[in-house]
This record gives sequence, structure tokens and C-alpha cells, in this order.
Amino acid sequence: MDVTEPATRARRSDATRAAILRAARERFAVDGYDRATIRAIAADARIDPSMVMRYFGSKEGLFAAAAEFDLHLPDLTEVPPERLGDTLIRHFVRRWEADGTLVALLRAAATNPGAAERMRGVFAGQLAAAVARSVADPATAARRAGLVASQILGLALTRYVVRLPPVVDLDPEELAAWVGPTIQRYLTQPLPPSRASGG
Repeated sequence: MDVTEPATRARRSDATRAAILRAARERFAVDGYDRATIRAIAADARIDPSMVMRYFGSKEGLFAAAAEFDLHLPDLTEVPPERLGDTLIRHFVRRWEADGTLVALLRAAATNPGAAERMRGVFAGQLAAAVARSVADPATAARRAGLVASQILGLALTRYVVRLPPVVDLDPEELAAWVGPTIQRYLTQPLPPSRASGG
């Protein structure tokens, strides 16, 4: 067997994957998640639709791999400690309202393990890092960031995916006023005593 064959196949596979991702990014940007189709993405990449499924498994898996998810978080070290919760919730409400890709990722994450992993990575890599730089005790940062994420993702799920009427009806100012103090508590209040420590 020609020893160059596996290397050639690997290069061809990498090129095909890159072409699919390129086409998917452009198609999702133009059409949005709901209207973009595997068939259209495959046509843009000049390959058979079955190849997209072979590489990524599903539309959700392709979206999770292709889309860029930058939370564009503010520098929390420059925010007064008493304004952290308000600053974060206002930032996230603006992002959810303006960027359909995050909502699409949230929808996909509910049913697709690859998309769920991507969502975890986005929040762990970006939100947790920002929280770690801003809290008094870095040892508590991961727990605090997880609680903040639970609030932000729960709000996004009820407002933009489930579309629960009382939450949908709140304007951004009202949302910030309701949710900001909870996020502030997660970020700055002392942790409750641990049951394991007998507290």
C-alpha cells in the first residue's frame, strides 16, 4: 500500500471539513439557523449533503461547530463591585436581543450533545474567566460563574425559546431591575455555609 495514501486522505478530509464549515458560517449568517438547510450548505460547499451528515451528524452539530460565539463581555475589573450584577444582566439582555446565534445555540443545546458542549465551553471559557478576575476570592469563581450562567440561561430559555408571556412582556429595563440583584448576590455575597463542614 502506498504510505502516502492515508496522509492524502487525511488532507482531503480536513479540506472537506473546512469547506463545510466555511459554507455553514456564511449560510447561517445570511439565512439564520432556522432557514439554513443542510442541502443549501452542501450545495455552497459543492459536496453531497450526506457528507455534511457524515462529518457533523446533524444540523445542530454543524451549527455548534461552525458558529462563532463571542459574548463580548465587558471588563468587569473596571466595574464598581456594587454594579456587577446590573452590568452583566444589561449586557446579556442586549446580546440576546441583538444576536440570534446565541438563541439558536441555546435551542440546539437542549437536544444536541455537541451544541450543549459548545454552550458549556462558551460560558466556561468566557464568563467564568471574567468572573474570576472580578470576585474577591478566586477560589469561589467557578461556583459563582455557574450560578450566574444558570440565571442568564434560564432567563434566555423562558424569554426567547419557551417565550413565557410574563417574561416576554418585560422590557429590558424591567428585566435588569428584576434579575440584576440576583446576579449581584451570586457574585458578591459570602457563600452559604457548607453542609459538609457542619455549618
